[in-house]
Amino acid sequence: MFKFLTPKSIKPPFARYSHGVEVPPGKRLVLCSGQVAITPDDQIPEDAGAQAELCFQNIAAILGDAGLGLSDIVRINAYVTDRAFLKPYMDVRDRLFTSPAPASTLMIVSGFARPEFKVEIEVIAAG
Repeated sequence: MFKFLTPKSIKPPFARYSHGVEVPPGKRLVLCSGQVAITPDDQIPEDAGAQAELCFQNIAAILGDAGLGLSDIVRINAYVTDRAFLKPYMDVRDRLFTSPAPASTLMIVSGFARPEFKVEIEVIAAG
């Protein structure tokens, strides 16, 4: 369904992601706002890996309302507030997405709206 783009003329991805993903004509797009790790009853996990898990659970719920799932994600933008949180985030992402994986960007940022948030994830899905 999707064409994963990893040209041989450029350096391969550093981790499990694709340099690009082509969405075929006629597919609809779902754009998710950035999701932080908060439960409906305002619980926020302390651990960055647990926060990444909850972010992806929230994303799965949003995509589910559109009849899509995590396997329909073509683009991930993820943000963490410390270099130490890169590995816990990537461990969760790599477990949830097999190769070929979505196009992805991971950035270290200075913070989010609430200081207890360590991870925020936004996605684009197509189906």
